[in-house]
Parts: sequence; structure tokens; C-alpha cells
Amino acid sequence: MTASPAYGHDIFDHEHEQVVHCHDEASGLKAIIAIHSTALGPALGGTRFHAYPSTGEALADVLNLSRGMSYKAALAGLDLGGGKAVIIGDPNQDKSEVLLRAYGRFVESLNGRYYTACDVGTFSVDMDEIARETSYVTGRTVAHGGAGDSSVLTAYGVFQGMRAAAEAVWGEPTLTGRTVGVAGVGKVGRHLVGHLLEDGANVVVTDVWQPALDRIRDEHPDVTVVDSTEALLASGIDVYAPCALGGALSDEVVETLGAKIVCGAANNQLAHPGIEKALADRGILYAPDYCVNAGGLIQVYDELEGFNFERAQQRASGIFETTRAVFEVARTDGVPPAIAADRLAERRMREVGRLRGMWLNR
Repeated sequence: MTASPAYGHDIFDHEHEQVVHCHDEASGLKAIIAIHSTALGPALGGTRFHAYPSTGEALADVLNLSRGMSYKAALAGLDLGGGKAVIIGDPNQDKSEVLLRAYGRFVESLNGRYYTACDVGTFSVDMDEIARETSYVTGRTVAHGGAGDSSVLTAYGVFQGMRAAAEAVWGEPTLTGRTVGVAGVGKVGRHLVGHLLEDGANVVVTDVWQPALDRIRDEHPDVTVVDSTEALLASGIDVYAPCALGGALSDEVVETLGAKIVCGAANNQLAHPGIEKALADRGILYAPDYCVNAGGLIQVYDELEGFNFERAQQRASGIFETTRAVFEVARTDGVPPAIAADRLAERRMREVGRLRGMWLNR
């Protein structure tokens, strides 16, 4: 079992505090843990289990995701830094007790600088396995004192952000009568569909995994199911909700997008810098992903205090006001909402993070 720093791959182009490669040949573990910032507290972020084509692509993903977690925690008002981890492999074939426990040993070796949780390809039961080797785990099952599935409040927070976006565009914080296209109806997208239907929206969905679509059909027969993201985007939607993997907003998508709002749960939706301006130029309001999808982070953060769902949900309700504030800064500063969100997050990291440098005699 070995750990090594992530030299190469342009690592020093990033401002990360620490990046660790984790390798345990016997269990098949190949993982990367990235700690972007601990200015506001210990870094917290999920572990993504994904079959990356190369280590370089896994590294690029974990660097971007961990940076996003710092901004997400700061904007949500949490006393947390940002981190993320990726396990390289197919979770349906490579995941095992020994691999997860080996990974837990690496998390433990960071002595609380990084707390892990669920992400794409990992679940609360996996966190229970990891927790057999480390105490720096959240997002555990209810049976083990945890909050359970963090996608519940992730979806709730995205819905609150979407309500704020609807208010900014149409004058009322509701999706009633609007058509929302949800691309990806896995853990988060499935719950988001429920909130939208309860609010009176028309919903169109797509997913690359047929069982996810079958489940949505069974649960919500009124939902329209299409066979591709291209078909979803061409279906006359008012709101586009990317809820799968990142990079959904490419130049090609933005050029043809007919929706007036983009608000979804996926991380790192902007394919490259400059997309936020292209959206604004076309009159499309973008609700920054790390602003609206912070509900899951809020949920697992609450678990560190002894989980109370009502308390966590109340805090996640604040995503509505936070999104409003982002739109207001964007308006007054004359910048896209993505830039406004960054400014608010960076201000808090700078101003509150400075306090941690004050010496206290304890």
C-alpha cells in the first residue's frame, strides 16, 4: 500500500494544498485525494468511483471537483474547506470490501484534513465500509447514525435555486406551467423530478441508463421520456437541468439552447471558461451549479453535529436566498452569475479564513 504526491499533470497550475495518489495493489485500489483548501475548516467532499480512461483524466476531474467544493462550502456558509476523491475503476465490477477499507486507511492517514462522503458510484453503505478504517466519514446509513442518502437534500436545494431563477426571469418563484428538462434521473435527478411535479411543472427526462428511465416511468407516468439529451434540448423546454456528469454546457449546446434558465445538480457544468458569458449573451440565466447543488453538502455537514433532518432541510432552504443574492451581485456588478458566485465565495474564504490566523491561547 503506497501513497504518493500527484506530481506531473500540471498539478502546480492549481492552487491545491495537497494531492495524494493512493495505490494498494492487493485490493486493486487506485485513488486520488485532492484537498483544495482548509481555510474555513477541514476539507469535505465525496468519493467518486468511476472508470476513467486514464489517470490524467481522473486527476483533472478530482482537481476541478475539489476546487468546486471549496467554493460550494464557502457560498453555503459552512465551516468547511474543499476536497474530493476519485477511485479509478468500474464500481459495478471493482468495488469490494477490501478495496473500500484500503481506501479508508488512506483517508485516515490525512488525520482529519479530509472527510469523505458519497458521490457518483458510491453510496451510504460504502461509507459504512470505509468507516471501519477511519472516523473521517460522513454520509453514512441511518442504521449507523448517519444522514443516509445525501441526494435528498441535493435535489431539494436545486429546486430552491430553480425557484429563485424562475422569480428572476418570470417574476414568480414557481415552476408551475413551465417545462423543465432533466438530463440524468439518477440519485438526484429522480428526487428533483418529484419536487417539480409537486410544483406543477411539466417534466421531460432523459438518461443513458435505461433502468433509471424505467423507474421514472413507473413512479411518474405523466413525465415525458426521450432517448437523448439532444432530443430533450429540442423539446421546447423552459428550464434545462443538467443532473449527470460535468461539461454539459458546451459551445454547441449553448448555441442551440432554447431554455431561458439553466439550473441543475451536475458539478462543473461549464465546459470551459467563457461559457458563462455566452449564456448571458444569449439571455439565458445560469444558476451556478455549486450554489444550487449544495444541499447534499449541507446534509452531510449536519451529520457531523449529530444529524437532524429538519435542521438540515431548513439550512438547505437558504439556497433560495443565496441564489437570489448571486443574481443580485451579478446585476449590480454587471457580470454573469458564475462570476458573481465566485466573488461571494472568495470574499468569505478571504474574510472568514483570515480569522483562523488569529492566535488563541487555549
